[in-house]
Amino acid sequence: MSLLDHVTLHVSNYEKSKAFYDAALAALGAKAIRAYGKACGYGRAKKPDFWIGEGTASYQKPEDIAHITPVHIAFTTHNRSEVDAFYAAAMAAGGRDFGAPGARPQYHPDYYGAFVLDPDGHNVEAVCHLTE
Repeated sequence: MSLLDHVTLHVSNYEKSKAFYDAALAALGAKAIRAYGKACGYGRAKKPDFWIGEGTASYQKPEDIAHITPVHIAFTTHNRSEVDAFYAAAMAAGGRDFGAPGARPQYHPDYYGAFVLDPDGHNVEAVCHLTE
């Protein structure tokens, strides 16, 4: 069983971020499964485990905190080719390069990942821990 059930990433522009994640996550075999207003959940099966939602990362009134705090999230891939496909799709969908696909032996010998910044500056990674 996974440690996490789901995680939500707060975004400043739902439509722009949804277009980005629709493209980037499709390369990993994930799609939007559920939507509620300006929020949607992505997954590879029937249950969404990654969500985006428009708004601040605060449960205070929106006028109290008017910014999005960037976070880092890493998506697991089945192989290194999915890392490459994720990076290409994310870049084509408006992502900004934050680390092209490649080995990261400083993390461990089989670590292969790619990093992009989404429209809000969140550090989004696809990673494979397998020797391919």
